[in-house]
Amino acid sequence: MEVRTVYFSDRFFSTGLTDIRDEHNNKMGELDLQSMFSSGIHVLDDRGRMTYSGKFRFFSNTWLVLDRDGDEIGALKAKMAFFKKHYAYVGHHGELRIEAPAFSKEYTVTTVSGEVVAEFARTDGMFSSGAFALRNLSALPIEELILVVMGVHAIQKRQSAAAST
Repeated sequence: MEVRTVYFSDRFFSTGLTDIRDEHNNKMGELDLQSMFSSGIHVLDDRGRMTYSGKFRFFSNTWLVLDRDGDEIGALKAKMAFFKKHYAYVGHHGELRIEAPAFSKEYTVTTVSGEVVAEFARTDGMFSSGAFALRNLSALPIEELILVVMGVHAIQKRQSAAAST
C-alpha cells in the first residue's frame, strides 16, 4: 500500500470489516475490527491477508502495533497536555508525536525534531462512528500509520467511557 492519502472508518459497535480506500475511492484493503470488547484491529491487504494489527496491552491504556508475525513494532500512549491533545508513539522509527489543538479534529504527526510525518483528520459527524482521512508524508508504512490513528481513536473512546461512569 504505497498510497499517500487513505480513508477508513470505525463502526458503531466497533466490530466487523470496513474498507480502506485511496483518494480515487479504490479499495486498497480492509480493517477487521475484532470485537467491541477486545478493541483489536487487523489491517488486511487487498487480498485479505493480515499485514499489521493493533490492540491494547493487557490492563493498560497503551496501544500496541504488531507486525504480521505478532511482534511488537511500536506503542502509543496518551500524554498529559493542557489545551491540546498529545500522544507519543515509540516504534522502530523512533518517537513520533501526535498533536491537535483541544477542540480540533485535525492532527499532525511529527518526529521529535519537528519533521512532519503524517496528517490525519476525523471526518465523521457528531453522532456517527469515527471516520478518518490520513495523509502519509513519509516512508513509514501506511498500515502502521492507520493503526496509530485507530489507536488514538481507541484511547479517546476509552477515556470518554471512563469519564462518563
